Amino acid sequence: MAVPKRKMSRSNTRARRSQWKAAAVSLVSCPQCRSPKRPHVACPSCGTYNRRQVIEPSA
Repeated sequence: MAVPKRKMSRSNTRARRSQWKAAAVSLVSCPQCRSPKRPHVACPSCGTYNRRQVIEPSA
């Protein structure tokens, strides 16, 4: 197991951790109802995927 020889300073630790960011969820418009939805997922408002009805739409 790798063990560091020296203690890493706070500035170096925080500079390394500054790259750990959460990316925003990408959204596309549904071809049926034009509401925003996640790509490759059935539309939650109209229930279509690939222009076919696959689930019952939510209220």
